[in-house]
Amino acid sequence: MTTAKKIIGWREWVSLPDLGVARVKAKVDTGARTSTLHAYFVETYHEEGVLMVKFGIHPKQKSMAIEQVCTARVKDERAVTDSGGHNELRYVIESTICLGERSWPAEITLTNRDTMGFRMLLGRTAMINCYLVDPAASYLEGKK
Repeated sequence: MTTAKKIIGWREWVSLPDLGVARVKAKVDTGARTSTLHAYFVETYHEEGVLMVKFGIHPKQKSMAIEQVCTARVKDERAVTDSGGHNELRYVIESTICLGERSWPAEITLTNRDTMGFRMLLGRTAMINCYLVDPAASYLEGKK
């Protein structure tokens, strides 16, 4: 049985319950392979032999007033080329992404997005077989 693809807008509200992030505005970016989350500091440590990462986020767009500290297991470390063509080595974590009534596990890279318009990019591999994007629409799944 195949689940029908839903139509989403070019920007949507998502939550990341594994990280304790109730709501963050995400730009739906079919040009980006992997999803990316804003992290203004990133520190690694070991917990019972497992590489972990602790990082801070500012979940509200264009505001640094709200700070949230998250922790996650490091899944990988990869070289990522950003939209400006610059290569950066980033930590990769896995977290559940919730968009509307759907949720699924996805890989997310961590990088500082303070100068970018959105705190999160929802990349194409996180949306594969689930969504179609209407570039003229926004927030079709509402503000959950």
